[in-house]
Amino acid sequence: MYTYNIDIELVKELEEKCVKIRKDLLTFIYRIGMGHLGGELSIVEMCVALYYKYMNYDPADPKMPDRDRLVLSKGHCSETLYTIFSDLGMYTMDYMVEHFECLDKAVFGMHSNRKYVPAIEASAGSLGHGLPIALGLALGARKQRKNWRTFVIVGDGELNEGTNWEAFMAAGHYQLGNLVAVIDKNQVQMTGATAVVMNIDPLDDKLRAFGWNVLEIDGNDMYAVCEALQSLPPADPVSRRRPVAIISNTIKGKGVDFMEGNYKWHGGGIAKEQLDQALASVEKNRRIR
Repeated sequence: MYTYNIDIELVKELEEKCVKIRKDLLTFIYRIGMGHLGGELSIVEMCVALYYKYMNYDPADPKMPDRDRLVLSKGHCSETLYTIFSDLGMYTMDYMVEHFECLDKAVFGMHSNRKYVPAIEASAGSLGHGLPIALGLALGARKQRKNWRTFVIVGDGELNEGTNWEAFMAAGHYQLGNLVAVIDKNQVQMTGATAVVMNIDPLDDKLRAFGWNVLEIDGNDMYAVCEALQSLPPADPVSRRRPVAIISNTIKGKGVDFMEGNYKWHGGGIAKEQLDQALASVEKNRRIR
């Protein structure tokens, strides 16, 4: 199944970090009273692998010029990034709660704002704009002959937006090998199954037709995530080659049994009793290798 020599101890370490991030995320959403837990939980493995291992990134210097960039296009899931920033020592959980969506001292919002959180590369809001922004960042790196890489995480429901397909077409045309698009294919969006609301399949064939190299993985399997990220070619901005799309097949609400695959957990808060059940579920579903 696996072809790259991945350090199993690294995988175990990152999996343990995912357990912590999921628990902290659930607690954060409970405290602020709002969130998009379904999609926030589905991207935990990919975000943990990127921030703790595979991106050139320094939490002590989030604007480091040569850092890799991560654009979270499905910006309603920003609380996953906030939770990771807190775990990396950039903010305390208490500070984030105190400064969340308040009129007089807001820093953190349901959709992230780069004006207030330096670690955010692109402000979020309306869906469909993250990939075009990431395209521009990758072109900028080429123009400046910089070796940093641009990652963008896009939701599968978000692919209903036409701007994504313009960006897919342009990135293929310009052969931006320093651009990696991660499609979080959790198969559920706000009102139901993605295949029913607006079917995007066969996604792999479509992306290849637009000039992308495509990897398809189980995005909630940390070994598979590490294998995909480790297989990426160097981020050479000058050489022209196909950009990379990682179709990350995930489960909405991953790790919490009563949330998994349920569109009703796309958005909203969580009650104390539900929080206790969710934390117990995450612990029960801890992966043992």
